[in-house]
Amino acid sequence: MSTNLEARPSSGDPVDDATAERLAVALRCVTVSREEIAASGADPDSAQAQTSLDTEFRRLGAHLEESFPRVHAELELEKFGHSRLYTWRGIDDTRTAALLLAHQDVVPADEPGRWTHPPFAGVVDEEFIWGRGAIDDKSRVLAILEAAESALAAGLRPRHTVYFAFGHDEEVFGDTGAVQMANRLRESGVRADLLLDEGGVITDGIVRDVRVPVATIMVGEKGYATVRLSVTDAGGHSSMPGRQTAIGRLARAVSRVQDHPMPLRITPVVTDMLARLRPHLPAAKRRLLGFAGAAAPVVARILAATPQTESLVRTTTAPTVIRGGVKANVLPQQAEALINFRILPGDTVESVLAHCRRTVRDTQVSIELVGMSAEPSPAPAPGPQFDLIAELTRQVAPEAAVTTGLVPGATDSRHYDDLAATRCNFAPVRLTAADLERIHGNDERLSRVNYARLIEFNRRLFTALAESDR
Repeated sequence: MSTNLEARPSSGDPVDDATAERLAVALRCVTVSREEIAASGADPDSAQAQTSLDTEFRRLGAHLEESFPRVHAELELEKFGHSRLYTWRGIDDTRTAALLLAHQDVVPADEPGRWTHPPFAGVVDEEFIWGRGAIDDKSRVLAILEAAESALAAGLRPRHTVYFAFGHDEEVFGDTGAVQMANRLRESGVRADLLLDEGGVITDGIVRDVRVPVATIMVGEKGYATVRLSVTDAGGHSSMPGRQTAIGRLARAVSRVQDHPMPLRITPVVTDMLARLRPHLPAAKRRLLGFAGAAAPVVARILAATPQTESLVRTTTAPTVIRGGVKANVLPQQAEALINFRILPGDTVESVLAHCRRTVRDTQVSIELVGMSAEPSPAPAPGPQFDLIAELTRQVAPEAAVTTGLVPGATDSRHYDDLAATRCNFAPVRLTAADLERIHGNDERLSRVNYARLIEFNRRLFTALAESDR
């Protein structure tokens, strides 16, 4: 059986109108995850919002089933709420080759008036496909299915079984989607050679002093914790304040935590990342990295100079919410602040809490975890199948330097970490700093060329999985 897929686009060719429109239709489905929607429906407003959301997910599911008939005829599909777990049985189904993750939900578009096109209009022009989810992450759902549909039409079948797990609540931590699918796979004894999810991309002009595009294949992710600082006070009239109001005490505590971040540290995955980038750096920096062990503190300070790279060498601290007071002439009885931490491997949720207590040094400030928390990947490193993803990246983006990295945010991958020998968070879309700001921001869009590259990457992956004895 031939596994040659016909009519493959080159890395510079855009997708055709029909392919672009299939993604655009998916972007018109308003599958917005919001933490405040109560699944129980006890509150009438929440129940109405949940019903509307269910309708949008059903629209999206119907679109996928209509657009990719071979996939839905030949692959097995299990549903977990609105999450979709596809099983593509291999010739030898005693082994799992790959677990491909993506998510169908998107974040809200809170400023639709500032978009060039309405965020859920799914506008397609000569260059771009516009809409919330164009990058994060419906394009990956559709690209995987486009590639699978093409592979099935060509008579391709993977040597070992492949799973697609498309969650419906990644943006609100995946508890009813990814967690349930991961548990199903765990109970079935699945252990994949490769897990592939969102995270890294190909960036232009982001890595300082590297003049070629950089393809960062993430091999793990940072942890996540939100710490609440709160103060309770007697209150009273503002004409007779004490030496410290609740807000003043809280502000001082927040300032201490922000002004005393957790220490800089070079982790093994960053050492690996820099070693892979070293040939593309100016001579002076190549020499510095030649003494990477001794120069680690210097390298860490250089990386900490910009927010984009500081996250690689530190558990980051971000005060995000502060509340307190009801009126200008009333002393507040309560005040609270939320501080979000993205945790570097080697630190833990507990060590973040200990750092906050040690830094605040005020027994009248209560310090506690709130909401979801997750530990960082325990020992992120390139696994055995990293080289396959790196090679496929070079095929579709030969101009790029390929390296490793860490996902600074949280993805569904953390729920599947024990289910694969190799973890890669990556999609070969080429983005500038301005493009990255569109993710979760205004005017999210994906170029037709990028979408073609993403589909082609998945086609080549399926061909490799069909031809390989890995």
